[in-house]
Amino acid sequence: MKIGGIDIGTTGCKITVYNDAGEYLHKEYVSYEVSRSAGEHEIFGDVIFEGVKTIIKEAAKKVGNIDAIGVTSFGETFVMLDKEDKPLYPSMLYTDPRGAEEAASFDPERVKEIAGINPHSMYSLPKIMWIKRNHPEIYEKAEKILLYEDYIVYMLSGVAQIDYSLASRTMALDIRQLEWSRELFDFAGVDIEKMAKLVPSGTVAGPVKAELEEELGISGTLIVNGCHDQIAAATGAGVLNAGEAVDGMGTVECITPVFDKIPEDKSIFDNNYAIVPFIKKGQYACYAVNFTCGALVKWFRDKLAKELSYVELGELIEATPGDILVLPHFAGSGNPYMDTGSKGAFVGVTLESTRADMYKAVLEGICYEMKLNLEKLSEADIRPNELFATGGGASSPVWLQIKANIFGLPITALDAPEVGAAGTIMLTGVALGCFKSVEEAAALMVKKTKTYYPNTELTEKYNDVYNRYKRLYDAVRPLV
Repeated sequence: MKIGGIDIGTTGCKITVYNDAGEYLHKEYVSYEVSRSAGEHEIFGDVIFEGVKTIIKEAAKKVGNIDAIGVTSFGETFVMLDKEDKPLYPSMLYTDPRGAEEAASFDPERVKEIAGINPHSMYSLPKIMWIKRNHPEIYEKAEKILLYEDYIVYMLSGVAQIDYSLASRTMALDIRQLEWSRELFDFAGVDIEKMAKLVPSGTVAGPVKAELEEELGISGTLIVNGCHDQIAAATGAGVLNAGEAVDGMGTVECITPVFDKIPEDKSIFDNNYAIVPFIKKGQYACYAVNFTCGALVKWFRDKLAKELSYVELGELIEATPGDILVLPHFAGSGNPYMDTGSKGAFVGVTLESTRADMYKAVLEGICYEMKLNLEKLSEADIRPNELFATGGGASSPVWLQIKANIFGLPITALDAPEVGAAGTIMLTGVALGCFKSVEEAAALMVKKTKTYYPNTELTEKYNDVYNRYKRLYDAVRPLV
């Protein structure tokens, strides 16, 4: 049996195909354009659906019929469809500033209590309000308002359903009752009936539409809801229990811990974390994000060490504390500040400083920023005791040892180049009965390489530097 996992991103979509023995078979990818102008960041639903059809068709040519396809996507962005299932308006990305006034109109305490997030223009509901206020004719024509997971599931199967984790990115899901919040929809003046049906992650929508089978080169293929892409990444990393976390060290870094109950301490929202329903009922996750992880490492190499490979750069440094501090806000800051105006900084550079010293400071600065997030999360009793690293950064032994020493936690590297797709395939395989559970699927599909353990002596030395680092943002921010 062949199982495909589709991952819808902001700049492209891909399908990865495995068999029911957990073996990788094939991958297809297609990119599409993002339109960015002053005040508008948009993508186009019909273009993305055409991209999805292309990757399915090309994958089927290579591997034959695909028995089931799960769909995972990025969050927040939605499509408004008319009665003929045609998009009525470009889809606003989470970075699009429209909806700020609408988000500010909500009672933040009620939104925190119901939806588990701070009101913000990045989420779907304020942007739907913006369209209704500024383009009422578009809103009135909209028969369905779907995020990208449920949009693609609907276009492939004819069934409109969305899983709980992605639904939570609308700012309109009651995360305790796992229902759309009538209170928040009524306040927004948005018709709740336009939204997709809520379902658990890994729910079968139905077979692919008969009229699409010939075009796509597949037959009898079941379409399955995956989840929000970060939840898929945690699943694909085998992070399935409270106390575990995945550390996605890609262009952006995202640590996703899993925990058993919603924190009672509401200060978690002051640090801009969101509570997201996990794939197991009664469990939750949240996201700690740094916008410049691999992006900053690539910038340093491209600008200051172009003749060296990442491996060669790593060989120049040792996993011991350096004297230079780096504030890694080269594209603004993620959690806990969520400050788009913050800038990056090197502090403590002298005439004796070498390129290797500065490179090590970059790696350390990224780690200190995420240690700050782990510290903030611990205040809400969210304390992962082990991290599983994925992405490009997980291939750097030097960086992972620095991270283990700074965090004071063991970090296990995974051989998981397509961790989000793997998570989607695991959920899809369970839905089909190929695997008895996600744990069984993880045992087949999650490949651990090496665990890096902290050096207690170095952790103590790093803590001294970290205490200086915690003052860095407040020192630099007034100057930029």
